[in-house]
Amino acid sequence: MVRRTRLRLGLGVGLTITALLALVGGISYAVLVHSQEAQIQREIAWGAVNGTIPGPPSCTWVFRYERDAFVGSNTPPPPGLPVRADAERVAATGRPYDSRLSRDGTVYHVHTERRGDAVVQVAFDSRFQLADRRHLLWAFALAALVGLLAAVLTGVLVGRHAVAPLIEALARQRRFVADASHELRTPIAQVHTRAQLLARRGPASRDLTRLVDTTRRLGEIVDELLLSARLAADPDGLPAVEPVDLAALATDAVAAESDLAAARDQIITLATPGEPVLVLGIESALRRVFSELLANALTHLPVGGRITVTVRRDDGRPTAAEIVVRDTGAGFDPADAERIFDRFHRGAGAGERRHGLGLALLREVVTGHGGTITAEGPPGAGATFTVRLPLGQTGRPGLARLAASPVAPPGARPPLARVMSRRCR
Repeated sequence: MVRRTRLRLGLGVGLTITALLALVGGISYAVLVHSQEAQIQREIAWGAVNGTIPGPPSCTWVFRYERDAFVGSNTPPPPGLPVRADAERVAATGRPYDSRLSRDGTVYHVHTERRGDAVVQVAFDSRFQLADRRHLLWAFALAALVGLLAAVLTGVLVGRHAVAPLIEALARQRRFVADASHELRTPIAQVHTRAQLLARRGPASRDLTRLVDTTRRLGEIVDELLLSARLAADPDGLPAVEPVDLAALATDAVAAESDLAAARDQIITLATPGEPVLVLGIESALRRVFSELLANALTHLPVGGRITVTVRRDDGRPTAAEIVVRDTGAGFDPADAERIFDRFHRGAGAGERRHGLGLALLREVVTGHGGTITAEGPPGAGATFTVRLPLGQTGRPGLARLAASPVAPPGARPPLARVMSRRCR
C-alpha cells in the first residue's frame, strides 16, 4: 500500500508537470502556426498585386491565366502547378479562391484571383514553415519526456519523505499491538486457568462463571490481535510453499469438529471429489481457513443444525479450486456481506460470541494465497462461504507474510481453531 501511494504520488506530480508542458507546447505551437499562416497570406497577397514575391525564388511562383492558357512564371514550377481547375473557376465566377496542394512532402498554398482581364495565380511552398513546426514539436516532446522522468523521480522522493512518518507510525502501531498482546497473553491465560480451577473445585457461582467467560473472551481478543499484527508484519525470509491437498485438510478439519457437533446434535457432512485437490501454498495457513470457517458456522448454528463442507474444482474456472461451507443457521443481513470481513465488525445478534477478527484474518490468508472469499446468507436461510484458490500457482507475494503467524504443527488443531471451538461448548 505504501509503495502504491509513493508511485501514485510520483505519477501524479509527473503527469501534472507533463500536462503543463503540453499546455505550454500547444499554445506555442498554435501561436507559431498562426504567425506563419499570416505571413504566408501577406506574401501571397503581395505577389497577387505586384506579380512577384520578395522571397526565395524556389519557393514562390506567380502565374497569369489568359485566353485559356497560363503564361509567365519566375521559375520552373513543380509538378501539379499551376492548378488549372482553380484558374477556370475564378475566370468563370470572378471570385477569389484558395486551395492547398500536398505533394512531395510539402504543402503548396495556392491563391487565385482576377486582376483586370487576366487571372493571377500565386503558389507558395511552405516546406520551411512545416520544418519549423516539426522541430518545435520534437523539442517539446523531448522536453515533456525529460520533464516527466524528472517529475516522477521528484514525486517519488517527495512521496518517500511525505509517507515516511505514516510508515513509521504504522510500524510502531503494529509493534505496540504485538508487544502488548504478547505481554497480556500470559497473565490472562493464568487468570483464566485459575478461574477454571476454582470453578471445578466446588459449586460454581454465577459470578465465577461470568469471570471464566470474561477471561476466555479476553484471551480470544488478545490471541486474535497478536495474530493480526503478525500477519501484517514482514518476515525476514520466505516461507516454504508446497503442494497442499485441500481435500485432506477438509477431512481433518471435519473430523476435529465432529465430536463437538455431535454433542449438540449437529451434523457436519463433507463432499470431496475422491482425489487430491492440490494448490501451492502454506499448509498451516490453509488449515486455518477450514478451522475458522467451521468454527464460525458452529458458533451460529442452532441445536440440530447442519453444516455442509464441499471441496471441488471450480466448474466456471478450471484453474481454480473451490471451498464451500454452507450451514442452516440464522444467516445475516445481505448488507453485511462485505463488512463481516472487516476487523471488529459484529453483525446484529452476535452478542458476546464474536469479536470481529476471525473472518478478517481468514480473508488475509485467502488473499495472501491469491484467492477470493465471498459470503451469502439471507436471514433465516443460513450462511454460505465460498473460497476460491488458484490451482498450481503460488498466489501473490502476500504469502510471505502468512508464515509469520503462530500456527499449529501438522496434524494438530491450530490455536485459533481451539479458541473458536471453546465458544461452542
